[in-house]
Amino acid sequence: MSSHVTVDRLQFALTVTFHYLFPILTMGLALFLAYLKSVAYLGGEHRRLALLRKTAEERETYDRAADFWAKVFAVNFAVGVVTGVVMEFQFGTNWAQFSNFSGGVIGQTLAMEGTFAFFAESAFIGAFIAGRQRLGPRMHWIAALMVFTGSWVSGFFIIVTNAWMQHPVAYVIHGGRAQLQSFWGLLGNPWVFWQYAHNMSGAVITGAFVLAGLGALYTLLGRHPEFSRICLTAGVVGALIFSTLQIFPTGDQHARRVARYQPSAFAAMEGLFPTARGAPLVIIGNPDTQRRRLESSIEMPHFLSFLTSHRWNATVKGLNDIPTSQWPDSVPLVYYAYHIMVGLGTILWVMALIGVLLLWRGRLFRSRRMMWALLLAWPFTYIANIAGWTVAETGRQPWIAFHLQRTAAGASPPGSVPAGTGIFSLLGFMGLYLLILILYVVLTLRIVARGPQEGGPPAETAPPRVATTAS
Repeated sequence: MSSHVTVDRLQFALTVTFHYLFPILTMGLALFLAYLKSVAYLGGEHRRLALLRKTAEERETYDRAADFWAKVFAVNFAVGVVTGVVMEFQFGTNWAQFSNFSGGVIGQTLAMEGTFAFFAESAFIGAFIAGRQRLGPRMHWIAALMVFTGSWVSGFFIIVTNAWMQHPVAYVIHGGRAQLQSFWGLLGNPWVFWQYAHNMSGAVITGAFVLAGLGALYTLLGRHPEFSRICLTAGVVGALIFSTLQIFPTGDQHARRVARYQPSAFAAMEGLFPTARGAPLVIIGNPDTQRRRLESSIEMPHFLSFLTSHRWNATVKGLNDIPTSQWPDSVPLVYYAYHIMVGLGTILWVMALIGVLLLWRGRLFRSRRMMWALLLAWPFTYIANIAGWTVAETGRQPWIAFHLQRTAAGASPPGSVPAGTGIFSLLGFMGLYLLILILYVVLTLRIVARGPQEGGPPAETAPPRVATTAS
């Protein structure tokens, strides 16, 4: 691969990885923001549902928790917007031939993401931060729901775009370019649903552990006890629910689609070189692409065949039966990233399970060991998410649009963006992103240092239904 393509790939890897650090949290926090505000607005001692049966003081704490996390959301959203704009321009500068080839398809979903979801999300987070005194209790609650909706719809359109690159559907080639044949066919891509569900559950896991981690920090410091209890409770319960969903069914079903539509990526993920009947599931090992074997491996016989087809003796295609020109550019990278994702996901699930068991037994808030574990766990959710995306994007190689356009063919011509220019801009982005990261950390630490607003009027609830009779 030519040097300018390598530089373009490195630059895009930097910008997309740094950018995605922020949507991971906003998409995850959006669900908890909607939950906290819904309990604050809809809750009351008259409610039959235990989840919503709260005293006025408790609802006030939920309202302040929602306000606090909205500030964290806003900072992440703002930085995500700034870093996301860079990638939009890169499609035109560094990947002009890909944009020219596929713009008739993915331009539709990218435009909808920006026009509808992004503007809804940005407008309503501004409205929410403006406060319930200006909007009124009902509109303040609706604003929280719209922040959640905008965030998740935005994620959906991005996943639809990526799913087309992974498994192109609903297109025709006209004049050497891909043109959209059916918009609903694009949205109904069989790759979309499970990739979207897997991605969003990963984001919620991050949001859950960030909630629990901050609650643990305040608990260890002896600050904001009621706020900490809410964050810890919502965090560990949410983490357990979505960690379970991350494993099954979303992870299981998405892996099956990879095995069906991208057998080269699936074989690289599992380090499977010979095609095997009753293929083993590798727990750990070292792939040797020169000798085409997995060394120092610990395996579970027949389990990979069962997971892919629910048959213990099913045949799974290995890399040896796939031309090397169709292999991922770096089989070890795909393999290790996949096992990092799975390993961390399993550890996080165990931690969430222990947290819920301690909560159920009434010992969570007194367990200093668990507080420290939750406090230190949240960075690993980011690593797991990034590792998952590394598997998806490097496993698809050498194709930028699977079996339609190779990555090298999608880059801009070397005369328009030479390697030297790419290196110069790459270094510039690294310096700029370092400054952005410092600013982000300072702003976030200020929010955490101040903590949730204390006191204030109790949250108003939705008016209870009162049965009336004619006199």
